[in-house]
Amino acid sequence: MNQSASLPTWRLNGRMIRYQWRAYSLHFFFCILVFAEQLAPGLIVKAIFDRLTGAAGSTAEQLLGLNILWWLIILYLLIELARLVISIGYEWFGMTFRLLNLSWLSSNIFAAILRRHGDQPLPVSSGEALNRFRYHEDMGEVTDFPTWIPDQVSKWIAAIVAVVIMARNNLTITLVIFLPLVGVMFLTRLFWGRMLVYYRRSREAGDAVTGFLGESFGSVQAVKVAGAEAAVAGRLGGLNERRRGIELRLSLFRGLLNALNESVVNFGIGVMLLMAGAAISAGSFSVGDFALFVSYLAFTTQVPSELGTFYGDYKTQAVSIERMLELVRPQPPETLTAAAQPVEEREQPLEQDDRRLECLEVRGLTYRHAGNGHGIHDVSFELPAGSFVVVTGQIGSGKSTLIRTLLGLLPAQSGEILWNGRPVRDAAAFFRPPRCAYTAQVPRLFSDTLRENILMGLPEENADLAAALRSSVLEADVAALEKGLDTLVGPRGIRLSGGQVQRAAAARMFVREPGLLVFDDLSSALDVETERLLWERLDERRAAQKGLTCLVVSHRRAALKRADQVIVLKEGAVEAAGRLDDLLERSPEMRRLWKGEITEE
Repeated sequence: MNQSASLPTWRLNGRMIRYQWRAYSLHFFFCILVFAEQLAPGLIVKAIFDRLTGAAGSTAEQLLGLNILWWLIILYLLIELARLVISIGYEWFGMTFRLLNLSWLSSNIFAAILRRHGDQPLPVSSGEALNRFRYHEDMGEVTDFPTWIPDQVSKWIAAIVAVVIMARNNLTITLVIFLPLVGVMFLTRLFWGRMLVYYRRSREAGDAVTGFLGESFGSVQAVKVAGAEAAVAGRLGGLNERRRGIELRLSLFRGLLNALNESVVNFGIGVMLLMAGAAISAGSFSVGDFALFVSYLAFTTQVPSELGTFYGDYKTQAVSIERMLELVRPQPPETLTAAAQPVEEREQPLEQDDRRLECLEVRGLTYRHAGNGHGIHDVSFELPAGSFVVVTGQIGSGKSTLIRTLLGLLPAQSGEILWNGRPVRDAAAFFRPPRCAYTAQVPRLFSDTLRENILMGLPEENADLAAALRSSVLEADVAALEKGLDTLVGPRGIRLSGGQVQRAAAARMFVREPGLLVFDDLSSALDVETERLLWERLDERRAAQKGLTCLVVSHRRAALKRADQVIVLKEGAVEAAGRLDDLLERSPEMRRLWKGEITEE
């Protein structure tokens, strides 16, 4: 796949508009009303001042006793009130469009990250990735831009109409005001190339600071043990200093462009005041005309400079899109704008006859890690329903790689997996509860309560939480915690011991009551007595839940003795397989592993 594949800015904007076309259409409608309304107050103010100064008003009005001045003032107030109401609609639908698109794109990026195989780590640190989800960073930059289009279209229509009205009153003054602004517009366009460079560097510098902080928070103990507190603080200071310099240059450049535009605007207004004063004295320019010009200058002079900003924002959006696509690759760019769908529809559907395992067959499964070539090759075995199978071998023999490839966490390079005789096409989507549950070698807990870490979104009323705690030998530990299941475990379960983290992960697996349990060295952090209870209670669960099948990675004797079948891996291949007693007689590798086990039951 082409890693450099991208998504053009115009195409992404079109897809966002189509995705929320109703909110966008209403936002566009209110944009037109908002800026069209800016024309009416100027005309009304002109009429008011012309009547106050006697420059307008007919004899018929005077004879009939009509006081149109008050009606004009009332009309002005009504228009301003209507503008307030219209502005609410303008903001409401604009924000609705932005936030719904933000949710859509965020969901697609997050889903793409979850679909990444274990051999595809994020291209950036977790902190840097989070930056790209933030509303005021890349995600906000991308979702905000489409709302600029109706904003600019409406402003330009209103500005052109206003300039035509001003020119009809006094063409010379109008040209003096606006010709310099057109020059500034083109000058701003030339400078945006440098602005784009600073923008990209600013985002990268922010990523570096956030990423370093995230990694430092996760490695506090390592920093303390190494006595590297001063070095870490110094490194953070250096990253912040670099960020400060880039942000300073970006702010300076923006300030210079804004100052240039404001200077030209102020110059035009100053010249207008001089020329208007002379024209009023000569009788060719009324006070009402002057009030009209002042009213229109407030928004017409901003439009040319905003065109340069609009173009620059379009270019910076391309930078943000590319940064978001980095989190999606190697999946195609279209993944970013995939049709929104519920999570359950993304998973491989469960057929009734597939829920219950009869036999799991693995044939010629192969996966080699990029770089060192280690992994597994041509691994085959069968897992009958209700069996307890242990995968064992020396460190680096491919035990965890086998499990992760089987479950789809690593992409199989060859071989096939059969569930009840049917090929499994998407292992990652297939091996999920209620078919299968998995506990990794290093389980992960979230910074939440122990209850939420076990349930993980499963409705508590549908779960036998007490039975899961008992099977995982965790009930005594829960009773000893200050708030029981409602105790906050901290980031990655830092407030729990290693054994408690492992058993909490096991409880998470048990509470889903799957047909296939997959453990990767579950008891490595357990003492002998706790391990014995864990295996005994698993035996009880297997006796109660007919057909419950276990695939276990372990070198512990307590697990090996219970195995219906032991699969011995050596250098990524099956060296031997069978019952423990048989393997101890005929497999030199199994005998070495057995003698090397120093933890007694």
